Order: sequence, then C-alpha cells, then structure tokens
Amino acid sequence: MNTGTGPKPPTAKTPTERLNTRAAGIIGLAVMCSRVLGLIREQLCAALFGGGGAMDAFTAAFRIPNLLRDLFAEGALSTAFVTTFSKTAARSSDAAAWALANKIATLAAVVLGALCVVGIVFTPQLVATLAPGFNPAKAALTVTLTRVMFPFILLVSLAALVMGMLNAKNVFGMPAMASSFFNLGSIAGGVVLGYWLDPHFGPLALTGLAIGTLFGGALQLGVQLPQLHRLGFRYRPDFHWRDPGVSAVLGLMGPSVIAASTTQFNVLVNSIFASQLGDGPIFWLAIAFRLMQLPLGLFGVALGTVTLPLLARLAVSGNMSAFRGELSRGMRLAFLMTIPCTVGLVMLAGPIVSVLYEHGRFDAFQSAEAAGALRYYAIGLAGYAALKVLVNAFYALDQRRTPMYTSFFAVALNLLLNWIFTRELGWGHRGLAFSTGCVATCNFLLLYWLMHRHLKRLETRRMSTLLGKVALASAGLALVCWSSQHWLLGDWAGLRFAARLGLLLLTITAGGLAFLACGTALRIEELQELLQALRRRAHRDA
Repeated sequence: MNTGTGPKPPTAKTPTERLNTRAAGIIGLAVMCSRVLGLIREQLCAALFGGGGAMDAFTAAFRIPNLLRDLFAEGALSTAFVTTFSKTAARSSDAAAWALANKIATLAAVVLGALCVVGIVFTPQLVATLAPGFNPAKAALTVTLTRVMFPFILLVSLAALVMGMLNAKNVFGMPAMASSFFNLGSIAGGVVLGYWLDPHFGPLALTGLAIGTLFGGALQLGVQLPQLHRLGFRYRPDFHWRDPGVSAVLGLMGPSVIAASTTQFNVLVNSIFASQLGDGPIFWLAIAFRLMQLPLGLFGVALGTVTLPLLARLAVSGNMSAFRGELSRGMRLAFLMTIPCTVGLVMLAGPIVSVLYEHGRFDAFQSAEAAGALRYYAIGLAGYAALKVLVNAFYALDQRRTPMYTSFFAVALNLLLNWIFTRELGWGHRGLAFSTGCVATCNFLLLYWLMHRHLKRLETRRMSTLLGKVALASAGLALVCWSSQHWLLGDWAGLRFAARLGLLLLTITAGGLAFLACGTALRIEELQELLQALRRRAHRDA
C-alpha cells in the first residue's frame, strides 16, 4: 500500500469536492444534543451535590481517564486513523481499508487495556500529582472514583475508532449522536445507582455516578456497531501489526500524541493551579468550559469532522486549489458561527449560568464564580473552532510535525499566563480560564501563518472581509444584550425562575435576530449561503 506523503499530480478527471454543509449541520445538531445532555448531567450533579469539594473530587477523577481518552483516542488515534483509512480506501480498496481497521482495533484494545490496568494501580500517584491541593479526605475520594472510571478510556476509545470508520465512509449522523447515548446512560445509571447507594446524595453516591459513566461509555460504543456492520465491516482480531498502514497510523500518531499531550498538559497544569484555590474552582471551571463547548460542539467540531476526510481526499488527488478553497471556507464558517456566540456568552454569562445551575445546593455565589470563568473562556471560542478545521489540514498534508511544534509554544505560554494571572495578579480561577482563551487564539494565529506560508495563499482577503462584517453585525447583538441587561434583566435577583428563563430566552432571540438582520444588510456571503440552504431544506420538507 502506498503511504507516501506527496500528492498526486492533478488530472483532468480530478473530481471537485466541496465541504458538505448539510453533513456539518447534521453533526452540529447531534453534537449539540450531546452537549445539552452533558449540560443536564452537570445540572443534576450541581443540584444534588452542590459546587464544593465533593464535585471537585468527581470532576478531577473523571478528568484523568478523560484526558487519556482525548490524548490517545478521540485526538491522536482518531485523527491519524481517519486520515490513513480515507487514503487507503481512495488509493486501494474498501477491503484493504477494513483490514487496516481490524489491525488498528486489535492494537488499540491491547494497548489501552494494559494502560487501564497500569492506571488503576498508580491512581494514588496520579491524583497526588494532578491535585496537590486536595486535603486527605478529598484526595482519597478522588482516588476511589478514578479507579472506578478508568476502564472508561478503553470503551470510549474503541467508540472513537468506530466513529472514525463511519466518518471516513461519509456516515456522520449516528457517530455524532453516540455521545448523546453516553450522557443518557451516565445520567440514568448514575442517578439510579447514586440514590441506591445513598438516598441523601452524600459522597458515597458519587460512586454510583462513576459506575454510570462506564455504562454510558458502553452505550456510546454499542449504538454505532450495527451501522458499521451494515457497511460491511466484520471485526476479526488481527495481530499482524507489521503493516505499512499500521506504520502510517502510528507515524501520524507520534507527533499527534505529542501535540495533544501538550494540550492535555495545559489542562493538567490548570487543574494543579485550581486544586490550590480551595473548594469549588475545579467544578466552576468545568461548568464554564461545558457552556463554552456548546457552540464549539455545534460548529467547530462539526466542521472539523466533515473537513478531515474531505481535505485528505483533496490532498491525495492533488487538487490544491480546491484544498485551499475548502480549508478557507471551513474557517470562515467557523468564525461566522462562533464570534456572535462569544459576544453573547461574555455579556450574558451571569444570567445563563444562573438559569441553568442555580438550583438545589448550587447557590448564587457559586453561580457568579462559574459565570466569571465563562466570560474568559469565551474569548478563545473562535480560535478553538477554527483550530478544529486548521489542524486537520496539516494532517491531511502530512505536515504532522507542525502542530506538534506549535503546541510546545502553547505549553510555555500557558504556564507563563497561568502564573501571571493567578499568582501575580490574583485573578484566581478566572485567570486560568483567561489563559486558556489566550493560548487558543495565539495557537490559531501561529498555525494560520504557517499554513499560509505553506500554501502561498489562503484567501486571507476574503477572511478579513468576513471578520470585519461579522464584527459589525455582532455589534448589533451586543447592543441588544446591553440594553436587556439594563432594562429587562435589571432586577435579576428579584425575579422568579420562570421570569428569568423567559426574559433570557427573549434576549437571546432578539440578539440573534439583530445579528441576522445586520449580517443580511452587510451581505455576508457565508451567511446568505447558509440561509439559502435552510430555505431549500424547508421547501423540500414542505
């Protein structure tokens, strides 16, 4: 199998492909469903357990296997596998691609299974390293919960591999919905088991939530298997790992793991800083990051998922003109969708967190602390979303070392900013969120410059025009939010929940309509394209 890095010269028969906005929309809705269910899960946890030390312990415990999943599965392994699987199918045949999938699935099961065993044995050392500020009781609870949830990495890593196979075959709906089943399973299983272990939902009930996480991971894997079976895949254990395709995946994974590990290292550094800020900051940051991920999942993850196999095929065919166009288009769509979301989250962070989380044991003080983190996280939203598209372009071009090198810069910058914002300026957990947003934005700008140098041109003028128009349209959104805060939401503390929810939804709707009106008046090309696609879909459904 040819795994060379050079693209084929273009021919007259080279097909022209475009980024599938319909598939991106399906993925966006599915990911949004998952994010909403994840939000509901955290709302239940906040209401049942509050926003103090107990949820800090659970959040830190879940973060350890979840970080390893991001590092080895949904990050490096998934990206490297989809790239190689797509190229194998394009250059050879489906049979060769399925054979490669069997080898990689077997290798992943063996390696990640062993990693789970090692992780369970050394959990106390991991917790002591990642949460040095925890008191002994809090640390002991974190160790117990981590050991229960460690097998989650194996389940969800295999689920990510299956998702990659389906995406490479242009099946996007069910893989994107799979994480919703994880949330459903973890909510139902976790709450039921938690109540059974402790009806008063004390620390013991958190063990039920941990077991529910494993149940959700099994569901996430299981719901995807029937569709993969219908496509013709039959899993057979294959230990013949001396294969060019396996070598190509591992070759892509090496720099990708390093790049992803530096990102995860930033998260770990944030956890270390947060663990020394008392009870609550780890969970407050998790809440804020969850809310920031709602638009990121709807737009950034969806666009990144669709562009990876497309860019890989365009790179193989040698159609670099189309490659540049679709890459630029994907980033413009990411900015169009996320910049207004950034404005809304910054200006309405307090009411949003209050409506969603200020129930049960989660009080107004904790709500305000989480809202403060959300404002700073939102600053990096557009950079995060565009990175989902841009990083995939480097992997499609086999420029896998470039994101790795820039990630070293991101680590150094994160350490420096964390120290300045939390220790020197005393911003606490807000400083950690602000550092994360700044690092994401700087990382995107650096990678954009490097991609522009590599491709010689990247439709930068069109990008600048879009950014200017989106900024003007977002000013209309900001004006609506500012006006609402002074009039509609001015007496927030004295309002009942129903009034709070209604006025907040009215503000968000009015702000969205203001952005659409301004964007239409400014003739934002990408916005008009999306609106036309929605109209065509409405006519078809009518």
